[in-house]
Amino acid sequence: MFQLPQATVINKPLYKKAVFEKFNLKAAERDRFDADISKMALVARVSTATVPALKEGAEIKGFYILQVILKHREYDAKNILILNKLIPQKIVFALQYENETQLCVFHTRLQQSDWQPTETATIPLQGLTLDDVWNNIVATIGKLDATAEESIEEQIVNREQREKILRQIEILEKQCRTEKQTRRKYELYKEIVELKKNLI
Repeated sequence: MFQLPQATVINKPLYKKAVFEKFNLKAAERDRFDADISKMALVARVSTATVPALKEGAEIKGFYILQVILKHREYDAKNILILNKLIPQKIVFALQYENETQLCVFHTRLQQSDWQPTETATIPLQGLTLDDVWNNIVATIGKLDATAEESIEEQIVNREQREKILRQIEILEKQCRTEKQTRRKYELYKEIVELKKNLI
């Protein structure tokens, strides 16, 4: 599964009841969780014990792969964040709906890959230490550059700021198109130009 070494496979079911009890979820939260998620299992653990070629990282000693079978493809990300809090370990979430899988990982924010056929979905173990492997997984899932001068965290923050600016530009451009007053239209145009400078 996910082209991981056989030694990493554990297949340990994780029951919804355990999630509900651990977090003492309210009825509405339970319903939301239950509406999205069919079943879950810890399917693999990557550590120096299961992949002897890897060295322990300064921060990462190991991580789990949690398979989450979804009832429908559109899910509430809050449910994945609840699961992230449940296990005090690094986790790669493999969200599966029918024959497709989306990989997710929480690193500063929830990073999500594109949906892909489950049979070709892979979790690459690239690097000499578990820290390197984890950074490369985050970069792959989050479509970031693990070799860039900026850290993964900086790239995530910068991307969020860029997305925020693009949303602001989109709003101002709509206002500019509908604005009747020439003076106000020009002010909006100047605001757009200034925001676009921040994208370079």
